[in-house]
Amino acid sequence: MEFFYLFLQIKQKLPGMAPFIGEYACKVDAKGRIIFPSAFKKQLSIETGNRFVVKRDIFEKCLLLFPFIEWERQMKIIRSRTNIYNQEHNRFLRMFYQGTAEMVVDGNSRILIPKRLLDFAGIKNEVILAGQFGKIEIWNPEFYHAASEDSGDFAKLAQEILGKFTNEPERE
Repeated sequence: MEFFYLFLQIKQKLPGMAPFIGEYACKVDAKGRIIFPSAFKKQLSIETGNRFVVKRDIFEKCLLLFPFIEWERQMKIIRSRTNIYNQEHNRFLRMFYQGTAEMVVDGNSRILIPKRLLDFAGIKNEVILAGQFGKIEIWNPEFYHAASEDSGDFAKLAQEILGKFTNEPERE
């Protein structure tokens, strides 16, 4: 029940953002297309539509898929914190946007991932799509399982990150 209230709070604070839930194994066809899971499709809001942006992850050897409305929200944050006339900021922006592509879910519920991005993530015939708040991670299954095992003691990490919060989410 507490999760439900947290979910409602997220939806209210971040309109249009789909807090994607779930993890799905999918096939990649010879053209680099992946069938977008129907469970994720059901989690999209009307204003989100079927437009997405895919990019390389900064921290892991995977790809990130953002609904376009969430991508725009992220871009507002980045624009507010960067100055294109600052050399360091300009270098960051160049690196951040490398390997970015816009895509649309086609009439057969497929997304086409550019080959250069599939190569970056080491993706061949199968992927794991893992929901995470307003984005979906796209992984080579071997890398995904290795990253999950490599995360160390999850209970200790959860306590370190969330243990200092003592208040329950507000219920409206």
